[in-house]
Amino acid sequence: MIDPKNIDLKDLDPEHAKAKAWPFEEARNILKRLFIEGKRGIKRDGPVVFETGYGPSGLPHIGTFGEVVRTSMVRHAFKTITGGQIPTTILCVSDDMDGMRKIPSTVPDATMLEDHMQKPLTDVPDPFGTHESYGAHMNSRLKAFLDGFGFDYDFRSATALYKSGAYDAYLLRALEKFDDIQAVMLPTLGEERRATYSPFLPISPTTGRVLYVPMKSVDAKAGTITFDDEGGTEVTIPVTGGNAKLQWKPDFGMRWAALGVDFEMFGKDHQDNAPIYSKICRILGGEAPVQYVYELFLDEKGEKISKTKGNGISVEDWLTYAPAESLSLFQFIRPRVAKKLYFDVIPKMVDEYYQHLAAYAGQDEKAQLNNPVWHIHSGKPPSYIPPLTYQLLLNLVSAANASSKDILWGFITRYAPDATPEDNPELDRLCDYAVRYYRDFVAPTKDYRDPTDQERAALADLAGRLRAVPETEAKDGEALQTITFSVGKDHDFDNLRDWFKGIYEVTMGQSQGPRFGSFVAIYGPEETADMIEARLS
Repeated sequence: MIDPKNIDLKDLDPEHAKAKAWPFEEARNILKRLFIEGKRGIKRDGPVVFETGYGPSGLPHIGTFGEVVRTSMVRHAFKTITGGQIPTTILCVSDDMDGMRKIPSTVPDATMLEDHMQKPLTDVPDPFGTHESYGAHMNSRLKAFLDGFGFDYDFRSATALYKSGAYDAYLLRALEKFDDIQAVMLPTLGEERRATYSPFLPISPTTGRVLYVPMKSVDAKAGTITFDDEGGTEVTIPVTGGNAKLQWKPDFGMRWAALGVDFEMFGKDHQDNAPIYSKICRILGGEAPVQYVYELFLDEKGEKISKTKGNGISVEDWLTYAPAESLSLFQFIRPRVAKKLYFDVIPKMVDEYYQHLAAYAGQDEKAQLNNPVWHIHSGKPPSYIPPLTYQLLLNLVSAANASSKDILWGFITRYAPDATPEDNPELDRLCDYAVRYYRDFVAPTKDYRDPTDQERAALADLAGRLRAVPETEAKDGEALQTITFSVGKDHDFDNLRDWFKGIYEVTMGQSQGPRFGSFVAIYGPEETADMIEARLS
């Protein structure tokens, strides 16, 4: 057992402490931050704080999922290295005190919000009619979203933190260090904005709006700021008690100091500002956390995904066509490399997930700790592996023109008579996904071509050989693959890749597919011969 007050790096499990997967690397960075050089024991009380932020002006999205799932992976790696003896928590902080800058297109009654622009989101009425404010409604959506994936987190509202006094000591310190904060911020701003910039944003006592106004004076001893209100009247208010908030960059650093954040990850769009957050955190007496910068997703054209363009995939989109584990795998793989996020990657991620899962049981502990499924399932991956790949199911749907999973199960049970949807719920779920994916993305893009003379002769030969396959080999994918190879060789294909590509383009209207012998074993040699001859005719 590890005592946090007497811990030393050499006390840690060597396999866990040396694992190379990136969550373990970050966990080790956090440990280094917690140690006092030359002494045993970590230098703080209370839980190690992992933080992730949320902007509640819009709905939770795939980036929200990515930050929380990746942060959870780092947290679990940290708990594993330390034997779970150092308490940890994930804080999910909602910036719900930000002023409403624009009316989202998703609200049912936009007109009711027009008079509430620039008010804190928790002071804007809820157009959905379910909560006391728009901010509360969006916070509820966030929590439901995170709870749906089973995340373990501690929710915090920025409004509650500002109004409860949790931030008061750091707001007063920000007043004391006003000039130091300005010295960090002003060089980063344009000339016009520098003339009026203040790290404090007062809430107008008359209109309730978040004001971007210069300070006429600050009084650190009294804890107040003085500014001209919207009507031109000079007003003095305390910075505590929710009367004011900080601009987003100072707020970032202040939050780190006030909440004792030890780890936070954010997208590359924050990278240039990260030194600013860290400087302000230190100015306010805090220690900047370990920071992990991840790359942003790109669409299929290589352009940055944005909600405004609508060129990305939502979490709901992904989960319509694939299990959540495949999305977690996509988030786990190479976070610091820009990846294309579009619908074509979904089948690949599903099959890769099950490949990693299939490999796990036969790996030693060192390899298991670097296997993505260890991180996706917090060290306890399931053992069930579907007997069919997602890509194979898609090709079955295509060949059979299946409009429901029941048609797929007809082929599956012929190949594996003992298999049932009740005993194979995960495979049954994959069948549903495959039917939907084929309907929405594959069928509309089918592009059959006529065979060349060489392909026509070879395909006719293949159909004949498949009809002659003995019953004992009808379900033997390797034997059927060998027959297909032999036909390609006998018809003088210089590159057998071209032969298999021709099979798919002529018979299925696509340039690639699963291992063809495996497909024939499931679909049936006779049925495959019928499909080939139908295309040739």
